[in-house]
Amino acid sequence: RLEDIHPFYGDLLHVLYNKDHYKLALGQINTARNLIGKVAKDYVKLLKFGDSLYRCKSLKVAALGRMCTIVKRVGPSLAYLEQVRQHMARLPSIDPNTRTILICGYPNVGKSSFINKITRADVDVQPYAFTTKSLFVGHTDYKYLRYQVIDTPGILDRPFEDRNIIEMCTITALAHLRAAVLFFLDVSGSCGYSVAQQAALFHSIRSLFLNKPLIIVCNKIDLQPLDALSEDDMKLVMEMKAEAANTVITQGGEANDDGVLLTMSTLTEDGVIAVKNVACERLLNQRVEIKMKSKKINDCLNRFHVAIPKHRDNKERPPCIPQAVLEARAKENVQKEKSKLEKDLENENGGAGVYSANLRKHHILANEAWKDDIMPEILDGHNVYDFVDVDIVQRLEELEREEGLRLEAEGEEADFEMDGKELTPEEQEALTEIRKKKALLIQEHRIKKSTAESRPTVPRKFDKDRKFTSKRMGRQLSSLGLDPTAAINRARSRSVSRVGRKRERSHGRGDEDGEAVDMDVDQPNKKLRLRSRSRSRSQSRPRGEVVPGEGLRDSAQKMKAIKLSKKAVKLRNKAARRGEADRVIPNLKPKHLFSGKRSIGKTTRR
Repeated sequence: RLEDIHPFYGDLLHVLYNKDHYKLALGQINTARNLIGKVAKDYVKLLKFGDSLYRCKSLKVAALGRMCTIVKRVGPSLAYLEQVRQHMARLPSIDPNTRTILICGYPNVGKSSFINKITRADVDVQPYAFTTKSLFVGHTDYKYLRYQVIDTPGILDRPFEDRNIIEMCTITALAHLRAAVLFFLDVSGSCGYSVAQQAALFHSIRSLFLNKPLIIVCNKIDLQPLDALSEDDMKLVMEMKAEAANTVITQGGEANDDGVLLTMSTLTEDGVIAVKNVACERLLNQRVEIKMKSKKINDCLNRFHVAIPKHRDNKERPPCIPQAVLEARAKENVQKEKSKLEKDLENENGGAGVYSANLRKHHILANEAWKDDIMPEILDGHNVYDFVDVDIVQRLEELEREEGLRLEAEGEEADFEMDGKELTPEEQEALTEIRKKKALLIQEHRIKKSTAESRPTVPRKFDKDRKFTSKRMGRQLSSLGLDPTAAINRARSRSVSRVGRKRERSHGRGDEDGEAVDMDVDQPNKKLRLRSRSRSRSQSRPRGEVVPGEGLRDSAQKMKAIKLSKKAVKLRNKAARRGEADRVIPNLKPKHLFSGKRSIGKTTRR
């Protein structure tokens, strides 16, 4: 109900949506609800006389039709209330009973900039007037207490009846919220209004500041310091200060002007925190004073009181500690020594990376001397240390030295002698080149051998450089001073056997000695394909030949057995059986595929 909500929200709804409008809409909705209820009661009574299901359904349709007609009549009211509901959902959450700081003043005097500085509210700030068109809320902390800061739209100095909805939001907040009011005053005049106009606005709404902590904040002092104002403007500011001091009366009954007039600049942030602290402190003091004057304070005042005992005399009364406890403490302090930690040992012995912690010093053994013993390494049930030769390193060095001397002697003999003859310097150089070439060939062969299975065969047409030809091999050997004739003949004689690895036909089973028929290597036609040199087909056995171990007497008996076996499987093959145990009876006409497909007569399915 509208009468049960807080007056602030009641007046705010009236300003935003016009109380008469939405109350009329709510009244129409209530009337429609009552009418629908009456229609339901009437048709429930008529259902008692329904003699069939059809008539009962007809009554239900008629009732729903009348209800829909009633709802259609209130369609515009429902649309209006839906818009109001959506707008109310976008309104900020304002608690009228919590600690609140209210910012007011002319448009474009720095209210939104101030709330952005002291809270995390992101209010739009523009250099033109009426940027803020509704109430914005931010939160800040002071002395571990949460304060809500409300940024209000700007107010103009004009009669109450001429103010628009934007200004009335500010008037509503000033009238109903118990908050500390910050009246912003632009002393530089950059907002478009002079100090006299702002003072006139202050005096016109001063009735809204009664019994509230009021602070006059002179903003934009970076453009115009307060001391540089003219005498007339300064006089107006002092009058506003005196008026603000009269709004809050101290306990002694005198006006208090401490912290009433403050200066700041939101651009340079000079004095911003001081203004926030003064406003929060004055609001907190006022709320405490109001609670102290309430009637319920006496019930809980005793819980707020802290008793502090006073000195009765000058006699000292130290704490009483038994003598045995004092002696035990003194003994513990003497005997107790600071135990060295592993970290301390690490720092003493070179630090991290140098010191190695001894993990055996805490082992519990029968003999303390065993802690530093070397752990034996057991392999196959034997201690490896028993097989270690102490002089093995020295002996290895002697063997390597002896091996080196022997190899040097053999190298010198090989260099200077070949087949019992000493070599000339030219022959020695050729021998060195040959050995280098041999080492390279061995290395290449090992690489090719390791990748022989995965190496692709390169066709001759792709070997454009012709690296693997007998002519090139002959030229290389000739350049080294060797006769290439024997090497070329050997390569040509072995070229037939260097065919790609292929599976060939096996030897004939008739060759009991296991030897293959020798093939003539020298073909009269050199262009004959290598395929013609493949092995001949293995020799087949005659049909009736008896193989030893079959259990048959002769060829006639074997032929008879073959005929009987064919005759036995003839019927089975004709019936398409898989084997002797195949007894499957196939369903040649499944019912789910043939029932319900006839053109005449009844169908049992589908």
